[in-house]
Amino acid sequence: MEEDFIGEDEGDVFIESSDVYAEVPDEGDPPMDEDDEAADGVGDLPSGDEVSNNSLQHFPNHNGSVFAISCHPSEPLAASGGEDDLGYIWDITDGEVIVKLTGHTDSVSSTAFSSDGKMIATGGMDGKVRIWRRVGTENYRTWEFLTELQGPDEVMWLRWHPKGTVLLAGSNDTTAWLWQLPSGNTMQVFAGHTGPVQCGEFTPDGKRIVTACADGTLIYWDPRSPNPIFKLTPQDARFDLEGITSLAVNASSTLAVVGGASGSVRIVSLSKGEVVGALGGHAEGESVEAVQFVDLTGTSTGPGVVVTGGTDGKACIWDPTTMRLRATLEHQDAITALLTHPVPKSHLIVTASADKTLRTWDARNGTLVKEHKGHHAAILGAALGLDGSVVVSAGDDGVCLVFTTEVDEE
Repeated sequence: MEEDFIGEDEGDVFIESSDVYAEVPDEGDPPMDEDDEAADGVGDLPSGDEVSNNSLQHFPNHNGSVFAISCHPSEPLAASGGEDDLGYIWDITDGEVIVKLTGHTDSVSSTAFSSDGKMIATGGMDGKVRIWRRVGTENYRTWEFLTELQGPDEVMWLRWHPKGTVLLAGSNDTTAWLWQLPSGNTMQVFAGHTGPVQCGEFTPDGKRIVTACADGTLIYWDPRSPNPIFKLTPQDARFDLEGITSLAVNASSTLAVVGGASGSVRIVSLSKGEVVGALGGHAEGESVEAVQFVDLTGTSTGPGVVVTGGTDGKACIWDPTTMRLRATLEHQDAITALLTHPVPKSHLIVTASADKTLRTWDARNGTLVKEHKGHHAAILGAALGLDGSVVVSAGDDGVCLVFTTEVDEE
């Protein structure tokens, strides 16, 4: 793991320090490039209600709302967690329970498979992080409990290191925790926030960590040190978001985009430790619940676009080089999750919403590819599986559904 934390290679930064900082108002969708032009009615629903449930599979075993869902990196497996204090690993092809993830005494708020798919972590409102691991090498049908990690007051989220068996968790008590697995040893406790640590990520190169809290502070960390590399706080008026609610880091690990409770979005240079841009397409006071960088080329190179999703029901597609709004995608209620497809179909994104639907879009032009229906209540989480060919959703109705993300073959 040490080698993953060493090195200062900085990729291309697409926003230069000379860029003038300014709040970008929502002036409507400007014309796209000729090869990107969207048809009229972008983001509109098909007329009528042709499909009431187009899911492939459902998982109804939870007794209460399902808060968390994640997909195995290579196998047809999902892990869900819910209000019933339970997690499950289950087969997305037939809904079969593979293993029941027990031991929590409060709602399971997070589930996450390790990057190699050999371990699964569950995080709960009880502050526990519990780890299971695959047994044997023949298949992924047998799992065993490994260890329970202690430390957080209430687990807000979990992230595995992109290359190794290191687990990061954000806590309601202003701390973030880093553990080495399978030993379960605590590697670091990050203190420096003043509010619940609501979001956090490893940079894609695995060398750094970014965390952000409900009080509006963003901190950039070296995983080997308890001291911040830099910190941005609301005392800098340009960074006052009235609390940070979402976070994403670009593929070259040079930029972070953070969404706020005020409806504002900031672009931060991780190499310079400063705000380099602002995006303002969401309704004032409507929280930005999800942000993602999207690669439009399918090559993992170039700046791509930034997508932000808010409680105003809008997903905004932005060009980060010009900070111009390219397209607006519409739901009838709050957007709760944004998902990006892997290469080579990385131009596809999925939005999940409290309006009970998910939608797959082409981020190059903002056109709706497919709508996914079947939930009877708000969708609280979603994850892509099987190289992005399916999306698995977690609902407030207590059910998980599996959908294909592309148009059905005729």
